[in-house]
Amino acid sequence: MPPPVDLLIRNLKPWSGLGDGDAPIDLAAVDGRFLAATPDMQAVTVIDASGRLAVPGFVEPHIHLDKVLTADRVPTNVSGTLTEAIELLWASKRALTPETVAEAAGRMIESAVLHGVTHIRTHVDIDTIGGLKPLEGVVAARERYRHLVDMQIVAFPQEGILRDEGTERLMWQAMDKGADVVGGMPFNEDGPAESARHIAIAFEIARAYGADIDMHVDETDDPDARTLEMLAEQTMANGWEGRVTAGHTCALAGYGENYARSVIAKVKAAGLHMITNPATNLMLQGRLDAQPKRRGITRVKELLAEGVNVSFGQDCIRDTFYPFGRGDLLEVALLTAHAAHMSMPNEVEQVFAMPTVNAARVLRLPDYALRPGAPADMVILDAGSALEAIHQQAARRYVIKRGRIVAETEVKKRLAV
Repeated sequence: MPPPVDLLIRNLKPWSGLGDGDAPIDLAAVDGRFLAATPDMQAVTVIDASGRLAVPGFVEPHIHLDKVLTADRVPTNVSGTLTEAIELLWASKRALTPETVAEAAGRMIESAVLHGVTHIRTHVDIDTIGGLKPLEGVVAARERYRHLVDMQIVAFPQEGILRDEGTERLMWQAMDKGADVVGGMPFNEDGPAESARHIAIAFEIARAYGADIDMHVDETDDPDARTLEMLAEQTMANGWEGRVTAGHTCALAGYGENYARSVIAKVKAAGLHMITNPATNLMLQGRLDAQPKRRGITRVKELLAEGVNVSFGQDCIRDTFYPFGRGDLLEVALLTAHAAHMSMPNEVEQVFAMPTVNAARVLRLPDYALRPGAPADMVILDAGSALEAIHQQAARRYVIKRGRIVAETEVKKRLAV
């Protein structure tokens, strides 16, 4: 008899959006990889999935682990606006330590894993206020939890690169000290020329390190914001197609139809990945409007219709920007479906693709699949379909990382009649 494999999963139902059909299958895992299961196979651990839906783990493509759980340490955001949220963080960033950042980030990593997340891309503030302390804290958390989740870190110059003199130097240092992706926030500069230079600096760093780029773009209600078009143009000029992500892009919703179509065409040509963050932007954007209020959700359906890769992220958790959140991407999926008016059966499937195959494309994960040879990452949901998973906010029955069960959830309900 051959030696037992590490893990054997019987009767799991792959989500049909993975492209391999949705008939129940068996899979085994050994040395962190899936392999085909045989009828007589023996295993150290056996799971009977009983026809439950499975995907290769949820992928969180946009969160700020250096800011989570800071709401109780700073004054209340009285205006509820993005501008005040950023300003309130200044004192907190001056006082933080890598240890406090690592502790809070770790608590949210644990919550995300319990909710089925196996990969995270987190933005981390790089500026002259906090220096590299936020990065040091998140790097420490990444190392501590590497057995539970794979993490990419984005060096994020929220205060601007040109406006915050000294940040460019810190961005280069951040890439040497653990950051994987070059970030940006070009609209937070003094004018269009400075915004264009902000983007150019990011490409200079990315080219030097062979790194991807992930920017906060036009997170504003201002319909005259133009940094999304700038980013698309510079992506093509640098030959970085498919390696650049634009987050938020709230202003796109406010553009006139002709300009919006023109920009979306450039986004597609540049192969930009687009991230919407409905939880935070529904809360912040249009906050001071009279009715009708702008809601800050980018043109999700129009982008998808043009073949652009669109995903979503949690973005913020219990900070000056957003008072809720728990790292649950099914919760964000439900918000996205409402905010983007995606209720038809095919649209629900599109929403479910956003934290799975679409987010995997954002992070450029090489083999996001449930098949032999792929990394043995998986979440098994207490649901039989994508619709049921989102509708019921289904329990993550098992979360598997590199062939090992890292989280389980069992829900018991009883009705007394």
